[in-house]
Amino acid sequence: MNTEELNILTEELRALPQESEWVEFKHNNSNPQEIGEYLSALANSACLENKEYGYLLFGIENETHNVVGTGFKPGKKKINHQELENWLATQLEPRIDFRIFEYDHQSHDLALFQIAPANMRPVSFRGVAYIRVGSYKKKLKDHPEKESKIWQKGRNAVFEKDFAIRNLTSGKVLELLDYPSVFRLLNIPLPPNKEAILKKLEEEKLIVKRLKKYLITNLGAILFAHDLHDFEQLARKAPRVIIYKGSNKLHTVKEQEGKQGYAVAFERLVNYVNDKLPSNEEIDRVFRKEVRVYPKLAIRELIANALIHQDFSIRGTSVMIEIFDNRIEVTNPGKPLIDVDRFIDHSPESRNETLAGLMRRMNICEERGSGIDKVIHQVEAYQLPAPEFIAGDNYTRVIMYSPKSLRQMSKPDKIRAVYQHSCLKYVSGEYLSNQSLRKRFNIDKKNYSIVSRLIKEAIQFGVIKEYDNSRMYVPFWTS
Repeated sequence: MNTEELNILTEELRALPQESEWVEFKHNNSNPQEIGEYLSALANSACLENKEYGYLLFGIENETHNVVGTGFKPGKKKINHQELENWLATQLEPRIDFRIFEYDHQSHDLALFQIAPANMRPVSFRGVAYIRVGSYKKKLKDHPEKESKIWQKGRNAVFEKDFAIRNLTSGKVLELLDYPSVFRLLNIPLPPNKEAILKKLEEEKLIVKRLKKYLITNLGAILFAHDLHDFEQLARKAPRVIIYKGSNKLHTVKEQEGKQGYAVAFERLVNYVNDKLPSNEEIDRVFRKEVRVYPKLAIRELIANALIHQDFSIRGTSVMIEIFDNRIEVTNPGKPLIDVDRFIDHSPESRNETLAGLMRRMNICEERGSGIDKVIHQVEAYQLPAPEFIAGDNYTRVIMYSPKSLRQMSKPDKIRAVYQHSCLKYVSGEYLSNQSLRKRFNIDKKNYSIVSRLIKEAIQFGVIKEYDNSRMYVPFWTS
């Protein structure tokens, strides 16, 4: 913030009522321990009060809010030869964004601590969390109802609406975001001036304007960043592609990590993965042509799903695409919100609806509820084994296997294929039959008994059932 903005903010804070949970006025009390406690208390209170920041302002009289000035100079204060700001930051858990400003107001020296609100969980200082109750600072553990609300807010937090970076000039916003891609992907003309560009970015909730500064939302950064490493909280969210030699992780051939926002880099990511997947050559009478082992559309949809449905609150991990000689695995952070057995028929429940909606508008992914259907349809068209959907404690993984003959498939492979075929038929208004399953596995009519055994085993496993004694079959979950 510049001096003008600081002066406006100071007058706004002075105009507040005498008691405020998210603002504290001080004169000269610069005890580092107490400052740290206030950072914790004001961060937690700003969270509860739905404030963009908490404020600790030196040089204002607490009772009257008169400007009296302060002799406290945070920039010169040291703790054991360590700068105060850095010392405070290392004592906060989790680390939060706070900024210190020293400036002149009404011919008096002031010092302002601007403190980001707690996010996901309470902020503690040196192992103890604090809260404001009226104008008093208290230990949070003595107010369990407030602590519970902070945790609940974390669970209800909307990732896309939070801010990836704050207090930027308009020029810096346009430097950090690949804004031409916003207009290209939305298929609208690029405006002729900066003001119109910024207005559209605001309309799409990619940025927010506060006073004369801008804030880039997580939505804006994760989709359109030139470099995700410019955004500290999102740097580890770039997707990774790892290529292995063989069918295990013993020998890594190559590892590639993304850099740009998802929307900007999506087509390149999909093309890169497809280029690294195996292909076969077929020779007809005249031409030699390359045939993909895995369907491009399925790979595209699985990558888009992983990016959209990930749990961004899980730190230190990102979407990972692992390529082996006999399979490809796509993993995203977060346990799925619906049962993996219902991926085909169930409309997906996304943690990140705004992100998903914008990616659909940009034609990066399919319409809601149709993606996995298309994956299974493509898998069957390519005569591949049924993909495997796995729900871990904090991850979701999809495994797509390279071609196998029916003889090479394990019993779980076969049962999974029968079940997925029944789901695909059902959502298309049709039923699984001996004939449709023979087509799925490319089995000759004279070998119908092989398919009859597969159907019988799938019924025994409880994944399908006969429909109305018709020799037609439906998934187990149908009424």
